[in-house]
Amino acid sequence: MLDMMRALIGTPSVSSTNQSLDQSNLPVIHLLADWLENLGFTVSVEPLSNHPGKANLIATLGPSHKGADGLVLSGHTDTVPYDEHHWQQDPFKLTEKNNHFYGLGSTDMKSFFALAIDVASRFNPKDFKRPLTILATADEESAMTGAQALTKKQFHHAKYAIIGEPTGLTPIRMHKGVMMESLVVTGQAGHSSNPNLGASATEGMHKVINELLKWRDDLQRKHQNPSFAITSPTMNIGSIHGGDNPNRICSHCETQIDIRPLPGMDIDTLRADLQKRLNNILSIDSKLTLAHRPIFAGVPAFETAANAKLTQMVESLTGKKAEAVAFGTEAPFLNRLGLETLVVGPGNIDQAHQANEYIPADQITPYCNFMQKLISNICIK
Repeated sequence: MLDMMRALIGTPSVSSTNQSLDQSNLPVIHLLADWLENLGFTVSVEPLSNHPGKANLIATLGPSHKGADGLVLSGHTDTVPYDEHHWQQDPFKLTEKNNHFYGLGSTDMKSFFALAIDVASRFNPKDFKRPLTILATADEESAMTGAQALTKKQFHHAKYAIIGEPTGLTPIRMHKGVMMESLVVTGQAGHSSNPNLGASATEGMHKVINELLKWRDDLQRKHQNPSFAITSPTMNIGSIHGGDNPNRICSHCETQIDIRPLPGMDIDTLRADLQKRLNNILSIDSKLTLAHRPIFAGVPAFETAANAKLTQMVESLTGKKAEAVAFGTEAPFLNRLGLETLVVGPGNIDQAHQANEYIPADQITPYCNFMQKLISNICIK
C-alpha cells in the first residue's frame, strides 16, 4: 500500500485552468491500470475528447452484466497546483512524520486509490457475486471534465458509489453546488476631466454589484436548509478588475462571482434568473454594455436520501451519521448516472489545497476496514 502511495504521489498530475500549469494525468492512469490488471480487473482507459493527455479509467472485477447492482469506488487522479517554496518537504515524495503521511495529493486524493486497490487485493476474484468497479477521473480540480464525460452505459452494472474525498471518515450525503460567473461591463475611455467624453465601466459595475447583492438577499430569504452549517446559498464577489489609470475613464470592468446553491436549486434556472435581473440594469442610452458568461459549466448540488439503502449501510459500518458539507465533489455526476452515492474518505478537507498536505496515519486502517466490510456486504454476500 505504501509503495503505491509513494508511486502515485511521486507522479505529478496537476490540473489547472491555467494552461501553463496544467499537466496530463495519463502517467497516473497507467500506474493504476497496471496494478488493477494484475489483480484481474478488466480495465478500460477512456481518453477525453478535446482534452489531449487526459483520460478516465474504469476497472471492473466480477460479473458486469446490466443490473448486476455492483459497487463503484471513485476518485480523481489530479491535484491542484502547488508552490514548492511553501512546502517543508518535497511535495512529490511521500514523507512520514509525526504520524502523518505528507505529499501533494496525499489526502486529496491519491492515497484513496492505494487503499482501495490494497483492499480489493484481499478478496478472491472468484467470490464476487456482484461487480466491484474502481473509477479514476481526470480534471476534478479544474472543470470536472472527466466526471461530465461519464455515461450510464459505462455503469449499467453498478448501483452504489463511494467517492473517497477527505471527510475524516464521516459519510457525506449532501453538498452544495458550485457556480462561477463572469460579468463584464464595457464602456468608453476618455479624459477624466470631462465625463461626457466617455462612459465609465466601473460606475456601471457599481450598479451591477448592487443588483447582485439584492439577488443574493432574495435567494437567501427563499432558500434554507438546516442540514448545512451555512444554511443558505452563498455568493462571493471574488474579484473585480477594471481601468488602467486614475486620469482615464474606465472602459472595461470585470467581476467574477462564486455561488453555492443548495440541493433543489437548478444551475440553469439560476443563470436565467441572474440574466433576467441584469438585463435592465444599464440604461440603453448609457453607452455601457453588459456581458454575462459562465466561467465553467458548474457543479450541481448533491443529495442522497437519508433513508437510502447505501446511506443506512454506511452509517452502520462507520458508526457515524451522514452529514452535509459546503465543498463540491463529483457526486452529482454519479447520481445522474443512477448510482446511490456517498462521499467518505480518510483525511480532512482542511488539509487539501495547501502546502504540507497530509493524511493522518491513524485513519488508514479504519478506512480500509470500512471498505473491506462494504465490498463484502455489496459484492460478496
